[in-house]
Amino acid sequence: METANGEAVRSPISDEVNRPQNETESAGQGLLERAFARENLKRAWKRIKANKGAAGIDGLDIDQTADHLLTVWATIRQQLLSGIYRPSPVRRVVIPKSGGGECELGIPTVTDRLIQQALLQVLQPLLDPTFSEHSYGFRPGRCAQDAVLAAQRYVSSGRKVVVDVDLEKFFDRVDHDILIDRLRKRITDWAVIRLIRAYLDAGTLIDGAIEKSRCGTPQGSPLSPLLANVLLDEVDRELERRGHCFVRYADDANVYVRSQKAGQRVMALLRRLYEKLHLSVNESKSAVASAFGRKFLGYELWSARGEVKRAASYKAQKQFKQRIRWYTRRSCGRSLQQVVDELRPYILGWKAYFGLSQTPKVWRELDEWIRHRLRAIQLKQWKRSSTIYRELRALGASERVAQKVAGNACRWWRNSRLELNRVLNIAWFDSLGLPRFS
Repeated sequence: METANGEAVRSPISDEVNRPQNETESAGQGLLERAFARENLKRAWKRIKANKGAAGIDGLDIDQTADHLLTVWATIRQQLLSGIYRPSPVRRVVIPKSGGGECELGIPTVTDRLIQQALLQVLQPLLDPTFSEHSYGFRPGRCAQDAVLAAQRYVSSGRKVVVDVDLEKFFDRVDHDILIDRLRKRITDWAVIRLIRAYLDAGTLIDGAIEKSRCGTPQGSPLSPLLANVLLDEVDRELERRGHCFVRYADDANVYVRSQKAGQRVMALLRRLYEKLHLSVNESKSAVASAFGRKFLGYELWSARGEVKRAASYKAQKQFKQRIRWYTRRSCGRSLQQVVDELRPYILGWKAYFGLSQTPKVWRELDEWIRHRLRAIQLKQWKRSSTIYRELRALGASERVAQKVAGNACRWWRNSRLELNRVLNIAWFDSLGLPRFS
């Protein structure tokens, strides 16, 4: 393993610990032996460390857990292989949703995240090839952009009505018995099934008391996305059998049809399929509607001269602007360079995700709007007319331009759209490292 500064330290997983006790144990617990082999655990630890994350109910962070495992891992591994290991309950964290409401996350201990990640790395190569080609969420080599492109192809083929289905509190309502039953049809290793069941039954620590539940798989656990695909693949296969064109990303599913009537039939079918899994359709967020303007994974489709194109949804753009306003608030007491340095990773991340958007005008307008806000910050920081005049002249502005801008010293927002654009221009912002959309 590694320390926080990246230096190698003695791994808590020694070669002796990883040697099978006897042939019977190795044969009977093959998947677990592979999951907790030294090299697989090293890869799992690297991933857990990269993901960072908060401590679980034991209060141990990444580095503290590394020190702890140096002395206890041999015992934990033996408990795992013998089937007597009991995971810790998850720590509940409630976070607000961008669209309103709250989302409950379950934070396992770092040790349990390591175990789940190691198990995931062994199970995913076995299970992923069995999933539908229409499933894109949390799968190696697939991403949300691939799902958006598939949706665009279906709409371009003439299927301009979408059956947009959102499941109500999906991760909170996964039925443990149904999930284990579907998992047993794909995995014959009872030791693995027993360990996964132990994680599902571990419960949640709420106000000092452990709350048990027969449903739900915690968001925040490495295994949860894989288990979600195991459960929902049954619905995918039925849609495939009926010849439907659809895209699923985790619990978001869109089926593309040619008419409202066909869409209503598909919606009725999906309600029956999900009911069989003890899942409920969120009626307020689900609909049979035009595929144009309907949000999917932050994107929406629109038509231009008969061609179907992609765009960042209005809601995504609104949320982006709200975040930019927060970064560029004019009462933050930071230099403009510091503001740009904080903006840079957020803009680059947003651009990477919404890079499929076919809306050059929107990109240009966002660029101009961000630069407008940053110019206003710079004017406020210069503040005095004499300072503004001096700084602009130093940047190469003519005397006329410097005087005109300085004469409107306290009107930062309006002033930042005037002659200032010629001095604090695109090249100047490029020199500060501000990313561009267009």
